[in-house]
Amino acid sequence: MIRPVPFNINTTMTQKRIFGFMILSAVFLGVCFASVMWGARTVSLSIVIDALFHFDNTIADHIAIQKLRLPRTYIGIMVGASLGVSGAIMQALTRNPLADPGLLGVNAGASLFAVLAIWLLGFTTTQHLAGFAFVGAGLASVFVYALSNLGQGAITGGATPIRLALAGTALSALIYAIISGIIMSHKETLETYMFWVLGSLQISQMKEVIAIFPLFCLAMIGALWVSRSLNAVALGDDTTIALGENINHTRLLSLLVIALLCGSAVAIAGPIAFVGLVIPHMARAWVGTDQRWIIIYSFFLGVIVLLGADIVGRIILPPGEIEVGIIVALMGGPVFIWIVRTLKITQV
Repeated sequence: MIRPVPFNINTTMTQKRIFGFMILSAVFLGVCFASVMWGARTVSLSIVIDALFHFDNTIADHIAIQKLRLPRTYIGIMVGASLGVSGAIMQALTRNPLADPGLLGVNAGASLFAVLAIWLLGFTTTQHLAGFAFVGAGLASVFVYALSNLGQGAITGGATPIRLALAGTALSALIYAIISGIIMSHKETLETYMFWVLGSLQISQMKEVIAIFPLFCLAMIGALWVSRSLNAVALGDDTTIALGENINHTRLLSLLVIALLCGSAVAIAGPIAFVGLVIPHMARAWVGTDQRWIIIYSFFLGVIVLLGADIVGRIILPPGEIEVGIIVALMGGPVFIWIVRTLKITQV
């Protein structure tokens, strides 16, 4: 007699996650190749492969691929993954489904230091602005954590989600007021800042990829490390403590990971909106509330969305292009409305 196999929801969900991961991996590779192939001038896949393995500096397409499109694709991978993963961690950390990397003042801190570099030191190159913006993002994160932790004991959880969100919002409002005062009184600063703040992968070079790659890898390792603890944090402070997790250490490590990921992304590409907000919801709709899977999916989805938007921006108005920050904003609003109306915002 054949006995029916009992239905196991955990096994079914795991199979669903693995299947989705395989699909995402294939789409990820496809988008990466498309980013190198498509642009104002489209090249064939055979030319791309030839440029990768048999580079000839006398062929214009090979030079364009190696010097322009590959660095741009690498930056797109790191920026998209960084924004997606940092948004997922942010929503889990604050237990706020509307949280994005700008909530803790990271974008504001990066923008302020970029403006100061332009205004006081006259820097206009991406390399200089990236360095200052990264420092600003890190300092803003540290300040928000310290501010939200004032007067809180270790037993009460220290920097609670609501305190982190309030401190980040208050700091962002103050910083953007300072930025507005500076750029409105200095025309040269305004012009350079406005180009940077639109969000673009256009001016990336290989040395920028090399500069942020170690930080990117370190932050991703930290994100995977903290993901298990974030599953406990999502259950509430009392439950987290009862499960033996050090809630303050988890929040501090999460904040450091967010600063590394979002700080480096904003520093290189500018403050790109909606990726960190929308991507975690897309991931959560498929994999559920397990933060480990949400972070993995957010990595791939962030890259797919950002590189896809960059490709659209390059081919929509040849031979010119539209900055990726504008395309993402145009796409992000309707997509987020669709997510809210059809998939519903699930609990983080």
